[in-house]
Amino acid sequence: MKLNLKKATLIKRYKRFLADVILEDGTETTIHVANTGAMTGCAEPGDTVWYSTSANPKRKYPFSWELSQTKNNHFICVNTIKANQLVEEALTANIITELADYSSIQREVKYGNESSKIDFFLSSSEKTDVYLEVKSVTLLEGEQGYFPDAVTTRGQKHLRELIAIAQQGQRAVLLFAVLHSGIHSVKIAKHVDKKYNDLIIEAQIAGVEIIAYKAETQLSQVSAEIMITQAIHCII
Repeated sequence: MKLNLKKATLIKRYKRFLADVILEDGTETTIHVANTGAMTGCAEPGDTVWYSTSANPKRKYPFSWELSQTKNNHFICVNTIKANQLVEEALTANIITELADYSSIQREVKYGNESSKIDFFLSSSEKTDVYLEVKSVTLLEGEQGYFPDAVTTRGQKHLRELIAIAQQGQRAVLLFAVLHSGIHSVKIAKHVDKKYNDLIIEAQIAGVEIIAYKAETQLSQVSAEIMITQAIHCII
């Protein structure tokens, strides 16, 4: 995935979907933030914000926050919409070995008993169908990556749905898409959401496959290329 980007300096993030920044020419403006999470460690005042620009004249905020560059020089993709796009590219390119060679990749397919939509439904005439849920990981504490970064009732629901799929004898997969350059392994944040941790253990027992893959960012003065490149360890 290639993005055309410009940089700014973060003043503050607020109201979840908005942030104030200082552009390179010194102008102060508000940009859109496509992230509903806490963004802990990803939105510190003074960090560098890399943003894209929309050509849609109807948008109130034409700039969108795509990447954070921290004072420790870590790169973080904070636009959570990009996680599924990156995973789709990786699936198509057969980078995710556990899910390689599926002829059909469908997005947002309705399923389950709680009115859910699975991120991806993979099918092939020669393989077992896969229900694939994707979660983006950006929380780094010390040298350890964690998910979630806040209590996630939505994530809990998705785990219940995956557990039900696995109990029916079908293939259910939870994929952690790591979008933080400083994260080298993923651990469930029991100290953030104990219920999610309990459900992860239940999911593993039920046969839900839990994997983690990391994205890398290559940045130039005006663009960034982001792609999922490698599997990393997931600690349950």
